[in-house]
This record gives sequence, structure tokens and C-alpha cells, in this order.
Amino acid sequence: MTTVIQHSILSIINMLPIWVIFLIWFSAINPISSSVSSIYAKQVLQDAKREKDWLVSIRRRIHENPELRFQEFNTSSLIRSELDKLSIYYEYPFAQTGVVAIIGSGSSPVVALRADMDALPMQELVDWEHKSKIDGRMHGCGHDAHTTMLLGAAKLLNQRKDRLKGTVRLLFQPAEEGGAGASHMIQDGALGEAKAIFGMHVEFTTLTGSISSVSGPSCAAVSMFKVKIEGQGAHAAEPHKSIDPIVSTSFIILALHQVISREANPLESHVLSVTYVKGGTALNIIPPSVEFGGTLRSLTTDGLHWLRQRLKEVVEHGAALHRGRAYVDFIEDYHPPYPAVNNDDTLHHHIEAIGGVILGPKNVLPGQKIMASEDFSFYQEKIPGILIGIGIRNEEIGAVHSPHSPYFFLDEDVLPIGAALHTIFAETYLS
Repeated sequence: MTTVIQHSILSIINMLPIWVIFLIWFSAINPISSSVSSIYAKQVLQDAKREKDWLVSIRRRIHENPELRFQEFNTSSLIRSELDKLSIYYEYPFAQTGVVAIIGSGSSPVVALRADMDALPMQELVDWEHKSKIDGRMHGCGHDAHTTMLLGAAKLLNQRKDRLKGTVRLLFQPAEEGGAGASHMIQDGALGEAKAIFGMHVEFTTLTGSISSVSGPSCAAVSMFKVKIEGQGAHAAEPHKSIDPIVSTSFIILALHQVISREANPLESHVLSVTYVKGGTALNIIPPSVEFGGTLRSLTTDGLHWLRQRLKEVVEHGAALHRGRAYVDFIEDYHPPYPAVNNDDTLHHHIEAIGGVILGPKNVLPGQKIMASEDFSFYQEKIPGILIGIGIRNEEIGAVHSPHSPYFFLDEDVLPIGAALHTIFAETYLS
């Protein structure tokens, strides 16, 4: 009879989602368990805060020397140097400059943590002691902080390696900014046998000390495009002798916007933006060709495929209607299309449960869907994953500007918080 009851209990447990089991284990068994779990989480956070000076020094070194996609050689060298000092095993290179640190038993289960390393081709306008030393380059999206927080997690996890019930792979990834570095990391085997992956991105609308998470679609699938409409040039006094590409282009752009307003489901999120148009230069000459381009965005990858198909159809048919020719280029060699970020529901609840213990329930906020892209989505096409937001907003120090702004600035108090969160996410997942 006892055996039957035990099998029944095990059957029920096996049917429960992981996050439900985790919640029961983490806080609901009895007050002693809840107290010990809370003490553990706070201890990890305190350990991380003791490393703040080291974390800040790492972040500032990276910030002062920003490197663009697939050129992160010095950043990669710094990471490997710090891992060597900590006696942490790593493999290199992945995707030219990427590094994968490996901590734990070396056996299953395996979980991955990811940070991106690359900077942006923009001029920093923040006037502070540690601004970019390289003209035209800036860590304007917080990847210097992402890398630093993951290095911090490596140090904390290494201190706890004997307690890990599995293996953690820490992915230091190049080329998130338009280079689809994640896809190259995957091709080179960076995920290994990982069954889940966690990532975080700084969030300027969220106060330091808070995080945000959302289940399901989070960031858009995105594709760039360029179009060339060829016609026939002529003098403005003789338009009948032309095949006017300006008229054709105007018609096509209006038709493209009608795809969104009249074909797309209004309850789904799609964006088509034409961001430039280039034609002739003379006031009295109809040019032989016009170029225009922009971006396509959808909160689903299938939605992006549909937008790309419709753009090609509308452009080609619109040009033919006006006796012209059209050439559509999705410039995939330089700007590969990104799938949509789609956060795993089980991992989302895992984040909410842990975040509530570490930071307090009021500091775990509902995440917002955005129409920007993130190549973390490539990992999610292979294994369950979640990308959360981590707050960096601090009005007192001017940390109020959005990523990709030349005035972007972040609160360095986030560094130990991110390191601790990475550590606990991984350790509790393996448990």
C-alpha cells in the first residue's frame, strides 16, 4: 500500500511544471526552509556586492575601449585573462572572438548564461572620466555591463562549484548589434549540451534594484531591406519621355503602408518603416533611379516572413505597373534577419520566484514587449530560454537615457546585482 501511495505521489509531481515544484521547494514547505533559502539568496548578493570594486574596474576598462562586432579581440583577451586568474576553464574561440567558460561537475544537467560584448559605431557625448577613448565607438547599449556581470557570475559560481549539481556554460558572445553573433556561437557549438539559457539586458526605464520579465513574445523579429527602382531619366520639361521612378517609388511606399493598415491583423504587432529615400539631385531632371530602405518588424518570426514576402510582391508589382524594374535586397550578409525573442513560460516563473526572494516581490516587474530586436532569439530556437530586463535607472547620476543614445549612462550598482542573479538563476535551475 505504501509503495502504491509513493508511486501516486511521484506521478503527481512529474505532472507539475518545474516552476511549481521550485516554488514549493523554495518557500512553502516550512518556515525553516523558507528562511534558509532567503539566507542563501541574500548571502550570494552580499558576496557579489563585496566584489563591486573589481566589477566596476572591469566594466570601465571595457567601456573605455569599445570594439565593434566581430572585432572584440581586446575585450575577449580581458575576459580570458580574468578567467585565467580565477583558474576557470574556458574554450576559445567561438564566432571569432567569443569565449565559453565552463564551471561545475562537467556532467548533466547543463545550463547556459549569456552576455554580449560588442559596442556601437557612435560618438559618446557623456562627459565623464571613463568615457570611450576611441572616436566613433561607444558602449551605448550596456554590453560592457552585461559582460562584467557574467564575469562576476563566473567568480561567484567558481566559489560554489562543489555545490553545483551539474554544469554551467557562460557564453561571452560577440556581434549582437546586427551581426547575429548568437547564430555563429551556436554553429560553433557554444551551447554544448545546455537544456536552457538565461540572459539579461539593461533597462533604462526600470530603477536599479529591480528586474522585469515577461512570458512569450518579448522582442521583435527584424529584417532590414533596400530597394532600387529603375526607370528612365528625362528632362523635367519632357516627363512623357521618362519612366519616372519618383512617382513609382511614391506609389510603392504608400502601398507598403497599406499592407500594415489593411492586411495585418490589428491585434498582432507589425511595423514597416521606410527610413530613407534617395533620388536625383538636379531640380530640372527626372532621375533614372530611386533607392529607398528601412526595416520590417513583427512580434512573431512567421509574421516577419509574411512581411518580407509582401514587401517583395508590392515592390515588384508596383514598379511593373509604372513600367519600371525593381530590385529588393534584404542585405542578409551584413544585417541577417533576427527571429523574435520568445521567453519560455517555465523559466519566466523561475525568474519571478527567485527574483522575489533576492530583490523583494515589489522589485520584480511585468516586462514590456518591444519592437526592437535581440539575437538571444537564436538560442531560443534551439533550447528554452529567457531574456529579462535589469534596471539601471538612477536620475541622481543621469542614468535616464535610452540605449543607442550618445548620452546613455548606467548605474554601476547594477553590476553586483546582475552577477548575483546570474549565479542564483543557474544554481537553482541545476538544483
